[in-house]
Amino acid sequence: MSSKATRKKKIIIFVSVLMSGLIIYGLLIGIKEIRKSRYPIRYEEYVIKYSREYNVPQEVIYAVIYSESGFDENAKSSAGAIGLMQIIPDTYDWLSRLMDESYAEGDIYKPENNIKYGVFYLSHLYHDRFNNWDTALAAYNAGHGRVANWLNDTRYSDDGIALKEIPYEETRNYVAKVNKVAEIYIEIYFEDIDS
Repeated sequence: MSSKATRKKKIIIFVSVLMSGLIIYGLLIGIKEIRKSRYPIRYEEYVIKYSREYNVPQEVIYAVIYSESGFDENAKSSAGAIGLMQIIPDTYDWLSRLMDESYAEGDIYKPENNIKYGVFYLSHLYHDRFNNWDTALAAYNAGHGRVANWLNDTRYSDDGIALKEIPYEETRNYVAKVNKVAEIYIEIYFEDIDS
């Protein structure tokens, strides 16, 4: 084989490898963009603000919003939970007293207020009550009184801190979903920040 033919073959191989690499890179970027559209960052100003103020990871906040309302600020559940973070009005009222704040009718629907109160509640459940994210998430879904009872029951907790089993299927599925979605948010948006 002549040196000209060998050189041409090397160029073809190099260009083929380069093109394959670019195609793979493009696919990976495309997949990430598709995942970003499915798991969006919305209300970022409020999420960052209250994440810092109440020491709750952003990925947990986004995962709760995603799981609770799918980012629909007008969402209302059959149980009466309202807004992005699906807060029950009685809980909102209780939180406002705990925070020593007053609010106007309809404030629960405002994205900033709903996120603020939801993040404060998550912070309270984690930092002041349970010190365990799975337990705090279970309490966010099923109620902190109910979860406190589970923690005092040896069928559900060995140490009174963490739940070894969540007796309600809905709550068990909720905690699993929020954890999965939080991991996805970390992969898409926060992985590079932590490294």
